[in-house]
Amino acid sequence: MKTLITFALAGLLATSTFASNDLEDLKANSSVYTNYKKISVLLSGGVGKAKIAIYDMSGIKLHQRSVKANEDLRVPYDLNGLPCAEYQVVITTDEEEVIYTVKTVEKEVETPTVYPLMAYGKKVNDYTINLLVIGLEEAGVDVKIKRVSDDRLLHEEMVDQPEGFRKDYRLNGVHAEDVYIEVTDAKGRTRTIHI
Repeated sequence: MKTLITFALAGLLATSTFASNDLEDLKANSSVYTNYKKISVLLSGGVGKAKIAIYDMSGIKLHQRSVKANEDLRVPYDLNGLPCAEYQVVITTDEEEVIYTVKTVEKEVETPTVYPLMAYGKKVNDYTINLLVIGLEEAGVDVKIKRVSDDRLLHEEMVDQPEGFRKDYRLNGVHAEDVYIEVTDAKGRTRTIHI
């Protein structure tokens, strides 16, 4: 009889040990990760049938689905339509439940680097200047040649060359040192060149 009670007590302790480890087992066999506004629920094989639910912090259920994790399983959620906030991910099996709290954030948008307009001018002779424009992303460059003394417009043209161009401008009766060039590309970048 004493042996029977000992076996019964040992069996009862063993079952209670397994029952208390169930929650730790689900916690050990599951994880939740966020990447900006995306949530990934990872379940290890052996979890079996489970329900995954997502709640906002006021307790409103946003989504629920049943899964079967007989092998490693990744369940993705895209929360781009929802505000950045904390959410609860609840994983439930027949025996246990685990709650994870995650936070979603906006992805920072990188502003593209704006490079300056690459335009260069030089004197060819007393009455001729050369203009070089390179690295254009769109065709269309407005070229204005103005007199230094009074900003009077001497010549204006639109050069519609993709990628870039080189061009000589012959000045009628005006010295090359007496003018400057204003160049504006299709993106609105401007460069002023003094000879």
